[in-house]
Amino acid sequence: MLRKPWVMQAELAQMAAALTRPTGASSDFDLNPAMQFGLGLGHSLRPAAVLVAIWQKPDGLKLILTKRASHLKHHPGQIALPGGKVDDSDAGPIETALREAWEEIGLRPDAVQILGSLPNHETVTGFSIVPVIGYIRDDFTPSRQVGEVEEIFTVPLSHMLDPSRYVIEHRAWQGQQRRYYAVPFGPYYIWGATARIMRGLADRVIP
Repeated sequence: MLRKPWVMQAELAQMAAALTRPTGASSDFDLNPAMQFGLGLGHSLRPAAVLVAIWQKPDGLKLILTKRASHLKHHPGQIALPGGKVDDSDAGPIETALREAWEEIGLRPDAVQILGSLPNHETVTGFSIVPVIGYIRDDFTPSRQVGEVEEIFTVPLSHMLDPSRYVIEHRAWQGQQRRYYAVPFGPYYIWGATARIMRGLADRVIP
């Protein structure tokens, strides 16, 4: 059964309000303060943006995620939010996030209502990512970008906004044990930057 419009709008309003709460930037190094490649060391970061796309379905609000193609240079085969590097032609991170979502999953920019954004997130691969939060307000049929996206799927937003769903795991990275957030869902292992970004949103919405 489709949820009542006022319930959905209340959830979106709550999220938009949560995005105004002041918090600092996040990083893949948040759980690894002793690592030598942390925030604030002056190394060059490539600007990027991702779209946290919220989609209303009959059984509730969903988050759209992708599985990246296995041959890609950055994060091959990983679960990701639609997004990528900022182009010179982009007016800002919102335009980047919307353009990349159009290219990767066929989501028209004019079908998205922007709710706000999270502070920048720094990755171990040298990107400074702006997570842009958007609600899909029009009809949408996902279409994956061949060669870049292996799969498009959804996860209940309630799952991603539940801090108890997140675990801290670790793996070897550059000769050290790097700790990171993961939030598994069914066959999908959601971890790293995607999990950290969504944990940051969860902490704002459900402080």
